[in-house]
Amino acid sequence: MRDPRYDVLFEPVRIGPVTAKNRFYQVPHCTGLGWQRPRMLAALRGMKAEGGWGVVCTEYCSIHPSSDEQGYQSASLWHDGDVKANALLTEKVHEYGALAGAELWHGGGRSANRMTREVPLDVDSMPSSVGDPLQSKAMDKEDIRAIRRWHRDAALRAKAADFDIVYVYATHDYLLSHFLSATTNRRTDEYGGSVENRIRLVRELIEETKDAVGDRCAVAVRFAADDGIGQDGEPILGERVEMFERLAELPDLWDINIQDYDYEMGVSRFVQEGALEPYMAHIKSMTTKPVVTVGRFTSPDTMVSQVKRGVLDLVGAARPSIADPFLPNKIAEGRQDEIRECIGCNICYGGDSLGVPIRCTQNPTMGEEWRRGWHPEKIEAKQSDAKVLIVGAGPAGLECARALGQRGYAVMLAEAGRELGGRVTAESKLPGLSAWARVRDYRLQQIDRMTNVEVFRESELGVDDVLAVEADHVVLATGATWRRDGFGRFNQGGIAELGPAERIFTPDDVMAGRLPKGRVILFDDDYYYMAPVIAERIHETAESVTLVTPADSVASWGAYTAEQPRSQRRLLDLGVEIVTAHGLTAFDGREALLACSYTERSRRVSADSLVLVTARRPNDDLFRALQERWDAGAEAPPKSVRRIGDCEAPAIIAAAVYAGHRYARELDAPESDPASVSRDRTFDEV
Repeated sequence: MRDPRYDVLFEPVRIGPVTAKNRFYQVPHCTGLGWQRPRMLAALRGMKAEGGWGVVCTEYCSIHPSSDEQGYQSASLWHDGDVKANALLTEKVHEYGALAGAELWHGGGRSANRMTREVPLDVDSMPSSVGDPLQSKAMDKEDIRAIRRWHRDAALRAKAADFDIVYVYATHDYLLSHFLSATTNRRTDEYGGSVENRIRLVRELIEETKDAVGDRCAVAVRFAADDGIGQDGEPILGERVEMFERLAELPDLWDINIQDYDYEMGVSRFVQEGALEPYMAHIKSMTTKPVVTVGRFTSPDTMVSQVKRGVLDLVGAARPSIADPFLPNKIAEGRQDEIRECIGCNICYGGDSLGVPIRCTQNPTMGEEWRRGWHPEKIEAKQSDAKVLIVGAGPAGLECARALGQRGYAVMLAEAGRELGGRVTAESKLPGLSAWARVRDYRLQQIDRMTNVEVFRESELGVDDVLAVEADHVVLATGATWRRDGFGRFNQGGIAELGPAERIFTPDDVMAGRLPKGRVILFDDDYYYMAPVIAERIHETAESVTLVTPADSVASWGAYTAEQPRSQRRLLDLGVEIVTAHGLTAFDGREALLACSYTERSRRVSADSLVLVTARRPNDDLFRALQERWDAGAEAPPKSVRRIGDCEAPAIIAAAVYAGHRYARELDAPESDPASVSRDRTFDEV
């Protein structure tokens, strides 16, 4: 039964000519699927609707070939084939009583149009803001009329595809935001100069979209509340207040965000739940229309508070709806303690950045709804009475045990240590990573309710112990250990001159409380979040810290998860010295020898201690010992022995959780060819 405190979240909200059944609003967010994978996309969005979201929107939806951002995957409404593809999505969303929203988008000069080879259009002739070697064409009056026509045509296609909400997208450094900005808009005609002139195109698109589809579709505007990027949580409002006041009553819905995208959807290391509230202070008082904004909301108490205090009308979510598509239903059914909370790692965003299908650390079924037929809350019942032994209670082992337990198998989960959670427990104690513990906590909470899953702590198993259990299947999820020999991308043969041993450290040492002293060199050949958080941790006690990386920036892979700039800024603020484009080739306890990534030049840096963040070695000794026993003719071996997660191939936490889940799904299933996994196609190819 639902807690009455949360009743307000389930009140219907009128949005122009349509009504959302509750206040849960999945805002437009990218999936790495877009127009290229319409069936996968429809199934993903449909799952959100099944989970109780009142509104489910597309990702950014291109209105014309001159808005083409390949490498990244957008939706599109260029032609009738797109209507058919998008109708798959709206049908799935409507099946569960949710509204479907289409975010119409023109990228302006930010879109390089690599696929279509159309000339980029923008308010002025400007260099690409994402680094492509090109400039946009300065739009003339005919181009502006064309944009208005393309937008209207796309709105009509959205209506034909049965969308309920149609967006005018005026933020996030795309075309319309450039017209609004006094910095980028230097036009001298009626579309430039004064505030009224700079909002003219947005006003025209709102009015023309309402004229085209407003009889049945609501018109939403996505709009930044602030006018510039300042200190986190301290809005620079500038002309935005006047702009908003002039447009306040025109659309049916305001979807509000901010200029700093890295803060709006920042990782949990730097940005907490509900962080946009200071930017929303003036919005609700200036319009009678419903307002939605995001904040990585996972707590229903926070949601209720923001609704009751007039911060927002609809609870916007992208990442929380990815981590748990059934978040609204769980609150509705009084099961809010079962919410699979987003950890704010932004691996979901990383998929879009890489142009590949979305994935999620907490929800291994994300993106697999159509391709593999996976459901985040349902799983096929067991196919036998097999008994399964899982060795290792890290993210892979915990998810494997949880999912096998849900299927009904008898599961024994053995952990060598006292603490469960493996790497997520250890990493959650590092600066800014406390949310990582949610990976462990959700799974332990589920396992604790399963009478068919037994957990054995402080149970380090050898070969004889494994055999004595007499399990039908053995799963080894024993993780990996950070290497201390320097092996990695830069030194594929390791580092021969390393010592003394007591002055060599790894992340495992630091997480265990063994900290380096004096002048510390931290060598990052990993390129993700680990080196920056380790640097932040050891900075507290070391005399000095110098981070050395062969890459051209700190945590370079973090660019895909929108955390790289903040990672580097944090270290600079702490006084950590940064040496980029250099690898480590030797360390003798007094100094480190660094080699340039591009030339044969080298340099020496004084150092007392060295922390190596390079690569990990799978903890697969037990697996190999079991193999040797089978090869020697052991009696009655298990039906199968498998490695999963980091024990098989060290990777990110999301990969470990996925590996555990996939093993559980496929146990006792007929062996299949990986090529048999469904592959989506566009309608043009059918």
